[in-house]
Amino acid sequence: MPAAKRRRKSIVGIEAAIVLIAFVIIAAALAYVVVNTGFFASQKSKDTIMRGISEAASSLQLDGSVVAYVNGTKSGEKVVAANVTALVIPVKISVGREGVDVSNRSLVVTVWIIGNRSLYMPDIYNGTTVEANIAFDETNITATIEEIAKKSNRPVAYMAIANSDGDRLLESNEKGFLIIFLGSKYAAREYDIVKIEVKAPIGASLIVEREIPPGLEPNQLIDLR
Repeated sequence: MPAAKRRRKSIVGIEAAIVLIAFVIIAAALAYVVVNTGFFASQKSKDTIMRGISEAASSLQLDGSVVAYVNGTKSGEKVVAANVTALVIPVKISVGREGVDVSNRSLVVTVWIIGNRSLYMPDIYNGTTVEANIAFDETNITATIEEIAKKSNRPVAYMAIANSDGDRLLESNEKGFLIIFLGSKYAAREYDIVKIEVKAPIGASLIVEREIPPGLEPNQLIDLR
């Protein structure tokens, strides 16, 4: 009898040990799932936050003065017509960005002119130019506008990249010049508000807004502060 009792007790002890081991394995598996889910949720939250910050901040920022070209005619000492027919906006990538794609399919440039007449010009961007070094004066910018006017009867914008390595990516060691040709038909007049929105593939839009000053003189470059 005593031996039989001992045998039953040992069997119960083995069963209890198996059950305990099973509980430990299940608990370990559940703990792994919970911890792994926590890490996954934490990483997704971090990615969402970083994506939100990336979308909230603009990929491009203004890097200098906005320059406007005034085209027009004079009759003796009297100005017959003088309007802004082109704008040059210097930009660079924002801090923390590795590069911004400025190809034709990636960048969207929209222009509003608000004044006695209101003009809305959506999506006028036409890609990058081949010019790496930009130097505008009263002669060559007029020739450029005339050349553009032959190819297009609507406003158009191009991005010229200084210090370019030959690709269509604006990088930290490069500087972009957004050149907007309005032409005489869509020219901005005195006291007009010109608003330019530049939307990159990632990030918020860069908004540049300037008022055209009075007393414009034909065939000159002016600084729109």
